[in-house]
Amino acid sequence: MDRRFLAVALAAAVLGACDGSQNASEPQFSGDRIKSDVAFLADDKLEGRYTGSPGYEIAARFVAARFAALGLQPGNHGSWYQQVPFAEAERKPGAPSGITIAGEHFANGTDVSLYPNSAFPDQSITADTVFVGYGLDAPEIGSNDYHGLDVRGKIAVALWGYPKGAPSEVAAHLLKEKERMAKAHGAIGLLSLYTPVLAKVRPWDSIAGRADEKDVKWIGADGKPNYPGPNLPLTGYLGPKAAAKLFEGAPTPLASLLAATQQEGPRPKGFALNQKLHAERHSLAKRIQSPNVLGILAGSDPKLRNEYIVLTAHLDHLGRIKPVNGDSIANGAMDNAMGVATLLEAARAFVESGTVPKRSIIFAAVTGEEEGLLGSEYLSKHPVVGLGKVVGLVNLDMPIVTYDFEDVVAYGADHSTIGKAVAAAIASQGIKLSPDPEPEQVIFVRTDHYPFVKAGVPAVSLDLGPAGPGAKATQDFITNRYHQVNDDMKQPFNWGSAAKFALVNYLIARKLADDKDPPRWYKGDYFGERFAKDDPKADR
Repeated sequence: MDRRFLAVALAAAVLGACDGSQNASEPQFSGDRIKSDVAFLADDKLEGRYTGSPGYEIAARFVAARFAALGLQPGNHGSWYQQVPFAEAERKPGAPSGITIAGEHFANGTDVSLYPNSAFPDQSITADTVFVGYGLDAPEIGSNDYHGLDVRGKIAVALWGYPKGAPSEVAAHLLKEKERMAKAHGAIGLLSLYTPVLAKVRPWDSIAGRADEKDVKWIGADGKPNYPGPNLPLTGYLGPKAAAKLFEGAPTPLASLLAATQQEGPRPKGFALNQKLHAERHSLAKRIQSPNVLGILAGSDPKLRNEYIVLTAHLDHLGRIKPVNGDSIANGAMDNAMGVATLLEAARAFVESGTVPKRSIIFAAVTGEEEGLLGSEYLSKHPVVGLGKVVGLVNLDMPIVTYDFEDVVAYGADHSTIGKAVAAAIASQGIKLSPDPEPEQVIFVRTDHYPFVKAGVPAVSLDLGPAGPGAKATQDFITNRYHQVNDDMKQPFNWGSAAKFALVNYLIARKLADDKDPPRWYKGDYFGERFAKDDPKADR
């Protein structure tokens, strides 16, 4: 760690937080301040802020220093840090790895994708296979894919995704439940088929390449890494060649099954496949830790201060990746230095407003998002509020602020009364609300508000919408800079837009903190009924 750089950075954090030039009753939002914070967090010296790395530690200390300078309270029983224990696995060099079907071998990282696994570091599995449709045991969307199938001791093979026409956010949640469903029916593995729908989201090379990336999971009280299922022994993806081999002689041709994923109507039925499958993978595993950084602004109302509104933004990024022209640092300026800078600007606004919110606020810069929302999930399962209760959450993740946005997409807003706070905030700024333009991207389950939804907390995560130049700007970023080395300070930021995004999120959080009633799930809402069944509900 560059200690001189760290010392200068922490001093800058304190000086930046102590800028008292604003009118105390009317907090101002500064694009220049946001730019300064993004520039620091995306600096090459932080080497991409990979979870558990020295660069991430520098970023965490910077955020903690900013929280302290603002006068927030340490959020974890006197500490700024909630250390998250992780198990990290990577592919064992030189070890055999892949899937064999009818004597033909399909290499891991090329034809199939079996991620490293710290729960099962050395695996050699041979088993029968069963096609299970989408692999969904979900009567709420009309899916009962395991009906009549015996998968006990076998490997389930499922189409990626969910049936076309199913409610997108409910179905996106169910997509994350597939491993649990497979294990509940006795399967020892779940392999996903690469479908035309998935191909629109991610190229096969990207999925196959995950086999050579590190895999990280947080460690539970039992000392075991927290894999889905829990800990279903075998998971991964079959590429086109491996899938074609596995479905040779199948009752329904693979091409017909894949075509069905793009159509509404009858859903593919499962059947036993005629092939055994042998899978082998070997991983090197170790233990690491990385902190969530937590600051609290105590509420002013004696009756409401034990209710907490949480603002989250993930502090981590990818670290070093495949070099491009000699540059291997994934700086993560938009993803998600921008979200953290927004968090810091919102925290400043709460402090400088001159009016302490009625409910308490937790500002959380969380770790491990890029590895699967791990820091936020750990925080949701290990709350720091004592006898209090988290009642609402606003997540800040990768606003693509390269233009003056006209609309926003509010993931999760229509499930609870948080939607009213969103509507009021954006209306005050002349901003419109747009529906999710790309439901196939399942953004709802890919951001840090989702673990809190599963903990029963109404939550929202705002993205910039497609109106005006929005769709083109988003596509340009996703195609040319997302998770690449050029997500850095050289891209065309609109810092005024960044300040406006911070203002909107502040207004949402402020209303949630000051309203008479806490956010409520709507009556009959799927997520409210499933995860907060006994909580009071609101009429729409």
